[in-house]
Order: sequence, then C-alpha cells, then structure tokens
Amino acid sequence: MTIERRRGIIHRRRTAIGTALVAAIAFLAGMTDAAGLLIAGSFVSFMSGNTTRAAVALADGQAGYAVILLGALLTFVAGNALGIVIAHNAARRTFRVLSWVTLMLAFAATITGPDFATLQFYAIVLAMGLVNAAVEHIEGLPIGLTYVTGGLSRFGRGIGSWIVGTPRRDWAMQIVPWLGMAAGGICGAFLERALGAGVLWLACALSATIAIAVFFIPPRLQKRHAHRPPPAPANIRTKPIP
Repeated sequence: MTIERRRGIIHRRRTAIGTALVAAIAFLAGMTDAAGLLIAGSFVSFMSGNTTRAAVALADGQAGYAVILLGALLTFVAGNALGIVIAHNAARRTFRVLSWVTLMLAFAATITGPDFATLQFYAIVLAMGLVNAAVEHIEGLPIGLTYVTGGLSRFGRGIGSWIVGTPRRDWAMQIVPWLGMAAGGICGAFLERALGAGVLWLACALSATIAIAVFFIPPRLQKRHAHRPPPAPANIRTKPIP
C-alpha cells in the first residue's frame, strides 16, 4: 500500500467519524431546541430570533420579557465561552464538553414549575451554548452545530461554485448539521407534545449516550475537531526581550 493511499484511507475514516458525530450532536441540538422552544416559549439557540423578539418586546412595552431574552443572549455567549474553557487542553475534549451538556440538561429537567421557568430556560440555553464547542471543524472544514444558517449559506455557495466549475472541498458536508437538527427538531416537538417537560430527560439521556460513545474515539482525533490558533509570524517576537 502506498503512502498516499494510506493517507487517503485515514482521511476518509476521520471524515466519516467526524460526520457521524456532527449528525448525532446536531440531532441532540435540534431535539433540545424544539423542546426548549415549546417549554419556555422562546428560542434556546436561535439568538437572532431572540434579538428580534427582544426588540419587538421593547416596542410593545414588554420590558420584562425583553430583559429575559437579552439575558438569554448573554447566557448563550457564556455557554460558548465556557465550552472552550472546559475543552481547553482536554485529551477527550468532545467527551468533556458533552458531559457538561448532559449535566446542564439534567439540571434543567430537575427544576420544573413556574417559579423556576426562567432559570430552566437559561439552563437549556447554556447547554446549547456549550454544545458548540464539541466539534468546531471536520478536517479543516468549519462546522456549526446550532448555527445552521451559516452551514446552509456555505452549502448554497458550494452549489454556486460547483455550477461555475470551481467546486469547494467537501462543500456537500455542510448540509449534515441542518439535516441532523431538522430531524432532531421534529422528534423533540412530537416528544414534548407527548411528555411535556419530561422530554428534557430524554435529551439528557441522549446526550449521555453520545458522550459515552465519544469516549471511545481516540483523544488525538477529538483534538482535531477544535480550531487551532494560527502560528505567530516568524518575524514577530513572542517573548519579551530580557
């Protein structure tokens, strides 16, 4: 077997594992997103929608609701930041992130009742922010787990590039997060109608199942799912002169 063929086999294997992982996590995100929307009445990952709804709420004189939505925006950003902190220097970064997502979903499923509605909403939002740090790219191709608009945009541009004869590498993969999230959203909506807030326990169980499966993915492969900072230019000093 030639070196090039061996590299090709390894690349395809890594791509297949990454694609399956993205599809599974996107399904979890879609399921949680739909269930969270029906439970809380507000988006738990679609922050563009919450921004618009907050603006409309302010215009309608619903300042309290606008503040809750703005709090969700801050919580989502905090979740993304926390996900990177949790995954930093972790051997099994995806497993660690999904473990925290599982804990947050379990917490959200535990605190039920009208007195804890806002706290439960924020717990789900924090989990959705965290999950974005689980996989950031597949073999150098950026992937969005809850931000499917970006994936659809890249998919559409890939179609355009294919039409004009300059196809981009692996552009068709960008549709995977949307397919996973759409399927998960349908499942989450039906389950919420049947189980109510109890659907969060199913989302928690699914998150735990994916985390357990991810544990057996080699740590070096999990590290490849994270963006790496660009190297410092050679002509720029990175340490102070003594």
